Amino acid sequence: MRFDEVVGQDHVTNTLKNALRTDHLGHSFLFCGPRGVGKTTSARILAKVLNCENRTEDFEPCNSCSSCTAFNQNQSFNIYELDAASNNSVDNIRDLVDQVRFPPQQGEYKVYIIDEVHMLSQSAFNAFLKTLEEPPKYAIFILATTEKHKILPTILSRCQIFDFNRVQVDAIVEHLKMICKEESIVADETALHVIAQKADGALRDSLSIFDRIVSFSGETLTYQHVTEGLNLLDYETYFELTEHLLYQDRNKTLLLYDQILKNGFDGDQVMLGLGEHIRNLLVAKEPETAELLEVAPEVRQRFITQSQLASTSFLLNSLNVANTCDTQFKQAKNKRLHVELALLKICYLGQLKKNQSIADEAELVKKNTDPNLIAAEQDAAPVESDIPDSVTLAEEPTSVVNEDDEQFNEPEKMADELPNETIQTTENSLPENQDVKPVAEATTQLVEKPAVNSSAKTSKAETFRKTVEPALSFRLSKLNEEVSKRKEAEQADEQDAEEVDSDDEEIIVNSAEIEKA
Repeated sequence: MRFDEVVGQDHVTNTLKNALRTDHLGHSFLFCGPRGVGKTTSARILAKVLNCENRTEDFEPCNSCSSCTAFNQNQSFNIYELDAASNNSVDNIRDLVDQVRFPPQQGEYKVYIIDEVHMLSQSAFNAFLKTLEEPPKYAIFILATTEKHKILPTILSRCQIFDFNRVQVDAIVEHLKMICKEESIVADETALHVIAQKADGALRDSLSIFDRIVSFSGETLTYQHVTEGLNLLDYETYFELTEHLLYQDRNKTLLLYDQILKNGFDGDQVMLGLGEHIRNLLVAKEPETAELLEVAPEVRQRFITQSQLASTSFLLNSLNVANTCDTQFKQAKNKRLHVELALLKICYLGQLKKNQSIADEAELVKKNTDPNLIAAEQDAAPVESDIPDSVTLAEEPTSVVNEDDEQFNEPEKMADELPNETIQTTENSLPENQDVKPVAEATTQLVEKPAVNSSAKTSKAETFRKTVEPALSFRLSKLNEEVSKRKEAEQADEQDAEEVDSDDEEIIVNSAEIEKA
C-alpha cells in the first residue's frame, strides 16, 4: 500500500508526506470522516512508512525492506491495532498502556492504531489520557472514528485532527476504470457512474458493489447488468415517465407506473427517483449548472435535450409535488393512490394555467363583442359608485377591459399609445358656478383626437380608443347628470332659504304689532 493509492484524500496524504519530509511528525493523530473513505488505510500506510528502512524520494514505502515485508505479511511487531468497538473497557486500555512501556525491538517506532475510538467508555478514555498526553518518543498513536463529536475534548486537544472527505463520483469512476483495466473487464462508463452514485461517496462500498455486479455479469459489465443487480429503475424509465407528464398523457403515465409496480418497485422509490430526475432537468437547463450532473456524458446530453421541453415553473412545481408526496408517503393509507394522485397533479400542471388563460380570453371577447351585455352593464351600473373621483384617459374601465388580457398587461407599451393630453375633473373641486360644458367639449376633443404614434402601433392605439370611448362617454354623462342634480338641489335650497327668511320677517312684524296692541 502507498499514499498515492488513497483516492480523493490528497489534502491528508500531502500533509503527512510534508511532515515526514520536514521531520515534524506529531505523536498522536485523529482521522475522522464518513465510512469507507480511507481512514484505517491511511493509518496503516503511515505506520508502514514510519518504519520503512528505504523510503522513496516522495516518502512512500519501498515494499522491499524487512519492515515492509513483515507488514505486507501481517507479521510486524511494531504495529498494534485495537478495535475499540469490541475492546472498549478499561482493562483493554491498560493492556495497551503496558505495551507502550517497551521500546520496539526492530525499527524506530511502535505505532498503535485504535479504530472506532469513539466507542471507548468514559473510564477507558480517562485511563488512556495520561499516556496520550506524555507518550514515549518512539510511540505513535493513530485514532480513527466516524463520530468525532463523541470524543472527549481533552483527547481532541492532544491530537492532530485530519478530516476525510467523501470521495467524488468522478474519482470513484476513475478508480473503477483502473481496476477494470487490471482485471481485463469490459465496463460501460454509464454503469460505473451508477455504481459510484450508489456508493454515496464511500470507495469501500463502491468496490463491494463492483465485486457483486462482476460476479453477476462476468467479464462484461453493462448498464443493464447494474440496474438488474442493484434492483434500480434505469434512466430510460424516468425519461419516458417525464415525457408522458410533459405531454399530459395520463393514460400512459398510469400504465407505466403500473408496470413499474409489477416489476417489484415501491411507490416511494419511484417518487424519490422522479424528484431526482426533475432536479437534474432543472440543473441541465443552463450550461453553467449542467456540469453539476454526476452522470455519463451521453446521459447528460439527454438531460439537456429534455430540459428544453419543460419550463422552469413546471419543473419547480413538479419538484414540489414530488417532494410533498415523498414526505407524506408513510402516512398514506392507500399508497398507490397517493402516488397516482401526485403523478396526475404533475401531469396537469400546465393544463390548469392553459385553461385559465383560455377562459379569460373568452370572457374578454364576449364582453367586447356582445352589445346586449354591454348595454345591460351600462343600465345596471350605479350612478354614485361608478363616478370616479377623477376622470383620466389612462384609467382602464373594469366593465370593458379585462385586466388579464395580454394587450393591457404591459403598461410600458400602452403608455406610448395614449394621447399626450389628460383632462382631470374632480367632483369635490368643481366650483359652484362652473359650467360642465367646457369639460365635456375638452373631453370629446380628447377622445376624438388621433394618437400620434408610429404606423406599427396605430392598430393597437385605435383598438384601445374604441374600447375606452364608450365607457368614458358613459362615465362623463353620469358626471354631468350628477353636477346638474347638485345645481338643482342648491337652487332649491336657496329658494327654501328665501322663503324661510320671508316667513321670519312676517313673524317679526306680527310680533311687533302684537306688542304695540
